[in-house]
Amino acid sequence: MKDKKKNRIIERDRQLTTWERLATRIGYLGAGLLIAGQWTLEPILFVIGFTCVTIQVSVRKQWNLVVLQLNGLIAWTVHFINSLSSS
Repeated sequence: MKDKKKNRIIERDRQLTTWERLATRIGYLGAGLLIAGQWTLEPILFVIGFTCVTIQVSVRKQWNLVVLQLNGLIAWTVHFINSLSSS
């Protein structure tokens, strides 16, 4: 009896909202784009990928990861802008 009550306290029984499910799928897309960017070194893939993953981690309120993703987004945006001006 006590074990069931203890497990109920530890476990979270909550359904994701529609927005949370959509943000998760957007995050998966972003992760795929980041992987594709690793293979092609195409800056636009990184920019879109970091944007998508930033949406996912901000919905989950993982602020340390939001900062990390924003850092990558800024770096690859600068790289992308520089590649446009040098062409």
